[in-house]
Amino acid sequence: MAVDRAEVGVKQGQQTVFVDTFTNGLLGPEVAMLGPVANGGHIVWNSTPGCWGPMITPSIRGGHEVSQPVSVAEAAVGDAVAIRIKDIEVTSLATASGNDQPMEGRFNGDPYCAPVCPGCGTEWPETRLEGIGPEAIRCAVCGADATPFTFTNGYTIAFDELHTMGLTVPEDAAESFARESARFAALPGNSVQNPILTFAPHDIVALATRVRPFLGQLGTSPSTTIPDSHNAGDFGSFLIGAPHRYALGAQELQEHKTDGHMDVDAVRAGSILICPVKLDGAGVYLGDMHALQGDGEIAGHTCDVSGTVTLQVEVVKGLGIDGPILFPLPEDLPFLARPLSGEERMRALALGRRYGVEELEESLPISVIGTGPDLNSATDNGLARAAELLALSVPEVKNRATIAGAIEIGRHPGVIQVTFRAPAGALESRGLLGYAIEQYGQP
Repeated sequence: MAVDRAEVGVKQGQQTVFVDTFTNGLLGPEVAMLGPVANGGHIVWNSTPGCWGPMITPSIRGGHEVSQPVSVAEAAVGDAVAIRIKDIEVTSLATASGNDQPMEGRFNGDPYCAPVCPGCGTEWPETRLEGIGPEAIRCAVCGADATPFTFTNGYTIAFDELHTMGLTVPEDAAESFARESARFAALPGNSVQNPILTFAPHDIVALATRVRPFLGQLGTSPSTTIPDSHNAGDFGSFLIGAPHRYALGAQELQEHKTDGHMDVDAVRAGSILICPVKLDGAGVYLGDMHALQGDGEIAGHTCDVSGTVTLQVEVVKGLGIDGPILFPLPEDLPFLARPLSGEERMRALALGRRYGVEELEESLPISVIGTGPDLNSATDNGLARAAELLALSVPEVKNRATIAGAIEIGRHPGVIQVTFRAPAGALESRGLLGYAIEQYGQP
């Protein structure tokens, strides 16, 4: 019988899927997926800036403007998807950011996902731009100043042509960017956000810094409706008992979230991220691209930019994880977690033979993401996940992270990495050894 090649292609997925459309800030089963992309195929994205632009666009319901999810062929609930980040390129010429201050009277319990116009009371109001500055966001219904956020201290930062350096600029330059904010932000055509460059903040001037882009959001879709920025244990905790329609119970949040909003600066080109599948097809999505960030994102926000991203996806059948696992680039590993060099192994073996140790443990690095309402609970979550993943006790994971790893802060207040060298046999038993060898070589 003749085989319909087109039908087979749809079932198995496309080798490359291009994405330039975005959600309204929500993720979950009701959000249509693109694709499917083939198991082993590639996704090419045009991403929008994350936090600040969507935060001053109250019609966006999630605090970010993330890319439309993509279904992965063969991915089913209980599996995982390994995501190889092939490339990240910043396209914005400039951006603006800083500490935020919610505007009282302009939201229903949560300014990120439940904005309300202070003039007419419209929920998630459409807005228009009138001029530049922090009062430029106006309700399309009544004309009131409708931004849910303003700056306590902010800056505008320009990038060089190679996107290797950034420099905070003075008022005149910030205002010139504000007048052409969409162009300097390089907003994709389907983006609906108000560019944060419109506000022209300039509290910090002439500070130079390095550019090293990464993805603040990358993961798989949650299995119930969750505002995208709340798909994590810290921001997600604001949904528990909330007064708006996206409220969840504590157990519901834990069951459905996938921790795709990490702000871990090691989620960059060359790393491998493995994510849980809680919806058939996985629904891989991304957003909140950052040009740079120090560990912790302690200001609450960093340099949000537009850009292009290329990913390769691979289904890991039956892994059954609850949250993400990361294999960072070797240079992003904590000092103690890095694989031993040949010389170090020789010295360790010489030491061991003095005390009856004939062979070293074969181990390679892994980084397990933990999230929670605060850093202590996030650490407990990461330790428990690592222990369950590798069939180790929590005390053993604590010891390994202390003497051959570290606890790293992704985002304050509640995203961490438990990074340590794990026994190669434990990695192999979970089908993860190949990813570790791909990143770090043979143990």
